[in-house]
Amino acid sequence: MLAESDGLKILNTPDSELPELMHQARKIREQHVGRHAQLCSIVNAKSGNCSEDCAYCAQSARHQTRVETHALLPPETILEKARVAKQNGAHCFGIVTSGKGLSSRDLKQVAETVRMIAAEAEGMRVAASLGILGKKALQELKSAGLSRYHHNLETAESYFPQICTTHTYADRINTARAAKEAGLELCCGGIIGMGETPRQRVELAMALAELAPESVPLNILNPLPGTPLARLMPFGPNDICRAIALFRFFLPDKNIGVIGGREQILKDRQELVFEAGANGLMLGNYLTTAGNSIESDRRLVSAAGLVG
Repeated sequence: MLAESDGLKILNTPDSELPELMHQARKIREQHVGRHAQLCSIVNAKSGNCSEDCAYCAQSARHQTRVETHALLPPETILEKARVAKQNGAHCFGIVTSGKGLSSRDLKQVAETVRMIAAEAEGMRVAASLGILGKKALQELKSAGLSRYHHNLETAESYFPQICTTHTYADRINTARAAKEAGLELCCGGIIGMGETPRQRVELAMALAELAPESVPLNILNPLPGTPLARLMPFGPNDICRAIALFRFFLPDKNIGVIGGREQILKDRQELVFEAGANGLMLGNYLTTAGNSIESDRRLVSAAGLVG
């Protein structure tokens, strides 16, 4: 396993040596993952009014973001969005809800929704991101047909109290471990550019390597008006590439996707995510922001020589 010093060396790579670093990250991807591109889609199944105070999030009821709010969508509505995702070529469809966790009533409804999607989802994994859950609830979802559970660590343990005070880093670790114990694939990553130090970025990479999730979503902070991080300066392309390469070096055989913030921060340089070693994207819209067109993302994948 790589050490902290290895990670810091990657993040301190001079601009003149960055092309070679990215080349090495691509070689690792090709060796361990091949040409596979992992493409996922999500539905914002329950939006806003979240009790938590995560500093990056537009859905917290504590932040003045004026985000659209709605209760848990009916199963039929979510099923139709899953059908569209499958038609668009998504390998995985995620049901995402705001809040610390789910009530027993909402959990039962999500389980029924999962059953409906799983019955039609041949070739597409059914995933969910429902907050902090225990092993029993996760086993119920697996029995309903859930394949994968998504629960990010978000940042390093040493920086987590600066980002969230209403639950703990241990809560997130425990949920991630419970998902694996329940027999689910784990999708677990974080956000870069929230004011963490390079050492803390390496700390997150090492924590994820220890958890060994099947999929690692990396988000680039898009500072949103009304959130505590609104005035942070966004990461530049070179630092984004260094960070993606970092996670590829530390998690060589995992699917690494660049998810939120890709369109807003990289704009017309989104091909860099693949050049730096990632192999995944989210198709369609995010929770509260719009994504690229399906066609443009397909072109990005094809131009990188990957197969979705």
